[in-house]
Amino acid sequence: MSLALPERDRSSMDGTIHACPLREHSTSFQLVDEFGDGQPYAGLAYQIIDHEDIIYTGKLDATGSGKVENHYCGPVELRLNQTYQGREDDYNELIVRKNYPLPITELQVRAEKTRFSNKSGLRTQSNPAQDKTNAGAFYQVEVRELVEHGAHLPPLAARHSPPNFHVFKLFRPLPVKGSAGYKPELTKRFGVALMPNRHTVLEVRPLRALRPMLSPSNDFCALNLYQLALMSTLSYSDFAQQPNDHPVETDTVSFPLQPSIGNWFADALAKFDELWQVDAAQAGGKAYYPLYEEVPYSRRLEVVPFDPELYPQVNSPSLGEKQENPATIHWLDDRAEDGGTDTQAFITHHDALILLSIRGTASVADALRDMDATQVPFGDSPGKVHNGFYGAAKVAYLFVTRYLNKFYSGQKLVITGHSLGGAIALIVSEMLRRDKRYTADIVLYTYGAPRAGDKVFVEGAKPLVHHRIVNHNDPVPSVPSTWMNTSTQREYMAQGVVTVVNPAIGVASLVLGMVNMTGEPYAHHGTLRHFMPVYFNAGIMSSILWKPGCSTINDHGCAVALKATDGLPARGPFLRQVIDNAHHKMVVSYIPNCWASLRRWQAAQESNRSLVTIDEFEQVDEALTNAKRQILTLESRLAASPDRYVSHQAAAMAALQQEFTNIEITRTRLSELRANRISEADVYGLFAGLPELAEDDLPRWKAHAENRKEEQLAMAPPAADDDDERAIAAITGVRIPGTPFNFDIDSFS
Repeated sequence: MSLALPERDRSSMDGTIHACPLREHSTSFQLVDEFGDGQPYAGLAYQIIDHEDIIYTGKLDATGSGKVENHYCGPVELRLNQTYQGREDDYNELIVRKNYPLPITELQVRAEKTRFSNKSGLRTQSNPAQDKTNAGAFYQVEVRELVEHGAHLPPLAARHSPPNFHVFKLFRPLPVKGSAGYKPELTKRFGVALMPNRHTVLEVRPLRALRPMLSPSNDFCALNLYQLALMSTLSYSDFAQQPNDHPVETDTVSFPLQPSIGNWFADALAKFDELWQVDAAQAGGKAYYPLYEEVPYSRRLEVVPFDPELYPQVNSPSLGEKQENPATIHWLDDRAEDGGTDTQAFITHHDALILLSIRGTASVADALRDMDATQVPFGDSPGKVHNGFYGAAKVAYLFVTRYLNKFYSGQKLVITGHSLGGAIALIVSEMLRRDKRYTADIVLYTYGAPRAGDKVFVEGAKPLVHHRIVNHNDPVPSVPSTWMNTSTQREYMAQGVVTVVNPAIGVASLVLGMVNMTGEPYAHHGTLRHFMPVYFNAGIMSSILWKPGCSTINDHGCAVALKATDGLPARGPFLRQVIDNAHHKMVVSYIPNCWASLRRWQAAQESNRSLVTIDEFEQVDEALTNAKRQILTLESRLAASPDRYVSHQAAAMAALQQEFTNIEITRTRLSELRANRISEADVYGLFAGLPELAEDDLPRWKAHAENRKEEQLAMAPPAADDDDERAIAAITGVRIPGTPFNFDIDSFS
């Protein structure tokens, strides 16, 4: 081991030497990992400060051991605060980055390269190196306890053998600047206190973290489908920073509340806790565990440190409203601001990607924003967008660009949102894609999102990669419908109402009429993936995730919400149905469907079988064939009863013929889905083929009983209603002939 040498002894200001206390103590110590091995820490520079504030320096030997001899009587303070000296770019970039440069030490880097003894990350109860203490001491320590600045490091995890913090009470007060014995290294106490004349073993907790696996690829994969459903739902939680005052006047902040965004990324995952709750309502329900990858701590999804001493230019309370803290950097919530849009979102990043999640409808203000469907120009770009969504998107865009200006270094932008959040996410994503300040590489996943722009906007946004996920019975993706264009004046809306109360094909004619009066109707962007339920006998059911191309399936959720009872909506005003609809909710609908789809894709890939069973294929194909028969029947009625449909007969016939063609396309897609086999990349994206996936990540996920359930693979839809017109209304999403209903979007409540 290296010989530790003291710096000069303390002298008085006038040059006289005081009588020294006894100097015949010695202290030895060893740093080890959880396997008892000291090699990971060999060669580390250390400092020892004794009771008289004399500083001794040395380097740990090949076993991670050090010793200080002949120091002054009393306990000593052990520090390992040397700045990282290596050449790894990942660390050096963090040390010198413009915003929130991190004080990364050699000790941190060594600890990041060690591994847990327990795969769960729980502290061990014993260590093989304990036998070497010779009746000395054994402490379980963390990097933050041995270095000067720890705000960027994880909170302390539970342990069995913590250091004895009471020993610090035996130390002398630190010398004041300008007094005898003052040294810059002695401005504050930090490190671990060791008792003299004994050997102490310090087990250093590995600096490893969990981060949700997200494939930074444009290609759709079942992994991202499930993971981003969880991240979309997490956006409904608070950031929950404590204290939550602004400016923050304490020296530190914490995030104890679960579930909360701050707790996820700044506390629990940083401590290697496997979280499963993204919504408080899950407390008594099913646990949904993300698939996690274990990474060096500095590569986790980051929440910036808060340290007014280290970052006085941005964290000082004296900055008032201009103070930055984790909540202001990572969390958008403009409810308290004048003219606020009630928009919430969170953003975080690691070296490969930036994650943005935007919250959906959760308040009356959000509902009013949903209804503000006037089409307005999309900045200087072609097309028009939903005024309510655009107002929120502009606020979210400023929030995101502030973050990108600090931390963007070419990462993939992974953006997600549910409901209103999905519509806002689409507009924000397109704004970022068009912003010449960034070479933004974006992939977008939305869940149950309504239409956000007109056909011109959608056409202009084609280069944006967007995977749009829709539940079969969710009405929200069908609004604003192509005929719900409130850019018209209210006198035009009256004409729309008259048409809606006409027979079923009136909706098709209204679409054409509105296009002529107001410009392009609302349209969907992105590649649709639709959860199609199929039912079997005895209540057995599941769902197929696929890409149908006909309104008969795609607009089914809106048809259900518009289902009439005595000429009125079945469950109150339509907008309330939309907000309360269980099929639109994340925890009770989208997340279970995404989880089940991931399990199904895993099983299909592992067994080299189709995603669709023969029973499912036959049931869905039969339903599509029946829908075609119903369309043909309705066409015959149109031809036989021209007086009833005289004003819109041509348009109605064209719409039905187009739907007939679309059903044929959908049947072809179903046949292809039945025939195809999926690859590991279809399931896990860019994680496919990585040894860590099979050896660590999947076993960790499957260790939870919830993730080993077998899923049903065969289902069949219910029989169509015998009443032809009611059946057609159910499958096409329109009103039943003869049932009046004033469908005025401006009066929704």
